[in-house]
Amino acid sequence: MHLIVGLGNIGKEYDGTRHNIGFETLDYLSGKKGITITKKEQHGVTGVYREDGQKIMLAKPTTYMNNSGLCVAGLMNFYDIPLENLLVIYDDIDLATGDVRVRQRGSAGTHNGMRSIIQHLGNPEFSRIRIGIGRPRLGSELVHYVLGRFPKSEFTAMENAVMEAAKGVDIFVKDGVDLAMNRINVRKKADQKKHAEKKPDEKKTAESNELEKSE
Repeated sequence: MHLIVGLGNIGKEYDGTRHNIGFETLDYLSGKKGITITKKEQHGVTGVYREDGQKIMLAKPTTYMNNSGLCVAGLMNFYDIPLENLLVIYDDIDLATGDVRVRQRGSAGTHNGMRSIIQHLGNPEFSRIRIGIGRPRLGSELVHYVLGRFPKSEFTAMENAVMEAAKGVDIFVKDGVDLAMNRINVRKKADQKKHAEKKPDEKKTAESNELEKSE
């Protein structure tokens, strides 16, 4: 069995907030797979689907973010899930808004949910998908920022990020974390390179327009 965990806070008041992008990714994924995430167990709610002969469990901790490890460790122990089959999806302020990165391991950084999971598992050697939410403006409080909602100008970027993260889950389950990193992370780099290569042309076009105006 694979365990895919999306991090967030339970409650309508937290719907759509930056800190709940892990939940939103699981909502999107469960819709694609035609299941619901409603079974209450181990301090969370879960839903299961089968694909390519494998059983995949989607889970949302219901403990609030800071105690997410209770749910993750509980499910891992109860179902005897190997650590290499765990994938956690969460928001990351160290990535630009809409960026998606798959990692095989790592520290918790500033994320309290990840800190709780590592503490309860006693091991940081598990895969994760980080979804960038950007950093707050200088002088703004981090807690208010992560519990705030995305402005309309970021809706498209975050919708694309959720879909990209869902692709990462599918690759992880079918082909493993290495291929997920290669495909998801490299795709983003390729998009950035393509965007950078367009800039000189855009600049040239702008200069041509200015020249035409002056003539």
